[in-house]
Amino acid sequence: MTDVTVSSALRLHPRVSIRPEPFGALLYHFGTRQLSFLKSPRLLAVVEAVGDAESVGDALATAGVRDEEFPIYLRALGTLRESEMLVERAA
Repeated sequence: MTDVTVSSALRLHPRVSIRPEPFGALLYHFGTRQLSFLKSPRLLAVVEAVGDAESVGDALATAGVRDEEFPIYLRALGTLRESEMLVERAA
């Protein structure tokens, strides 16, 4: 699994489309043809914020994620990074 930390800089892959849903969202990668489910509206808020935030930690804070919840969200973001839904952003 790809490690994502609060200091990581990520963005949505340019070939990924987000479709918001009541449960969270569907992410579709047009390059790999992979579909991912975000099972939380808050995780969707993090994914939407991560490209504009200075770091993953800033995106988590912007989305209202509590400090004690960070490990759960970092694992989820790591899974999205591993599946190339999220990619590293140039510094």
